[in-house]
Amino acid sequence: MRSRASHLPVTFIISLMVIILIGFDQNTIHAEAMFRGNLERTGEYAIGGPEKITEIVLKFHSTGSISATPVVTDEIVYFGGWDTYLYAVNVKSGQEKWKFKTSGQVSSPAVEDGIVYFGSGDSYFYAVDSKTGQQKWKFKTRSAVTSSPAISSGIAYFSSQDNYLYAIDIETGKEKWRFKTNGVIHSSPAISAGVAYFGSYDRYLYAVDVKTGHEKWKFKTEEIVFSTPAVSDGIVYFGGWNTYLYAVNVKSGHEKWKFKANGILRSAPAISAGIVYFGCDDRYFYAVDIKTGREKWKVKTSGSIASSPAISGEMIYFGSGKHLYGLDIKTGQKKWKFKTGSLIFSSPSVSEKIVYFGGLDGYLYAIK
Repeated sequence: MRSRASHLPVTFIISLMVIILIGFDQNTIHAEAMFRGNLERTGEYAIGGPEKITEIVLKFHSTGSISATPVVTDEIVYFGGWDTYLYAVNVKSGQEKWKFKTSGQVSSPAVEDGIVYFGSGDSYFYAVDSKTGQQKWKFKTRSAVTSSPAISSGIAYFSSQDNYLYAIDIETGKEKWRFKTNGVIHSSPAISAGVAYFGSYDRYLYAVDVKTGHEKWKFKTEEIVFSTPAVSDGIVYFGGWNTYLYAVNVKSGHEKWKFKANGILRSAPAISAGIVYFGCDDRYFYAVDIKTGREKWKVKTSGSIASSPAISGEMIYFGSGKHLYGLDIKTGQKKWKFKTGSLIFSSPSVSEKIVYFGGLDGYLYAIK
């Protein structure tokens, strides 16, 4: 007996396959429109980042330094600056589409279903229409919001320097819950399997249930936890000001291993193919085996590294000193470095084979 599918027109089947493929592609792009490229904050972007630099695609000047990470979706790059504005700039024309004013330094944004979500040093968390730049709502905290939000299942998760992690309904702007630590939270939350992971100045890394806002466990370190954690295959990785990169089991909260560098770890780790990558204030960029916690390689750079790495295919990108570096992900070989007019604290993002990042010189760069 022939199946029902065999009676379907070939053109219909091809069209259906195209729709499915387009759907997957859109999901991929959609997932990248946030700090570190995904909810787990692994720093992975679509394959195709440049192995050599041939041109500056965009150099947009703002009126203040840029340390936040830009995000790109639908040919618009969104980024915040020290000048209190969130910018929306067309990546092809280089023209400003709109800018939205706050009263403080703007954090790295996330874009979800036509809305841009971000925090500001003015103690507010904002939701702004991505097309018009008009405010949808804003939520008041008790201190600066420097972390970047994670948007999952209709909820925005972000931290504030008032010591709280917040969960906010993105439709209404109303609080679902808040979780208190005993220190400032600069770390942006990573979300994996219904749990939010983030660090605090009280020297703990926390694991909090995203539905209830209740603590699952907390892991004590010797110094403040500044950087954003990354989660992969049941392990959460994060750095501390005590010079260690930690690997902690997500279920038990127990340490798997820790790796000692020679400086403060402000850079968030990136993870790909069994290796965790991160930069350090000791001017080195490290690659460490996730199973053993042993160094694979390290590369000396021109300055301390606060910029978090972005991975695209066989390349990894990060800022150090006044340079953006492009390294071979397997060997650490320097493929290129791009000089700017000032220090780079911004973490790069990759979209459509272009690397985007900001500089303290006030420019938003796009290079390929």
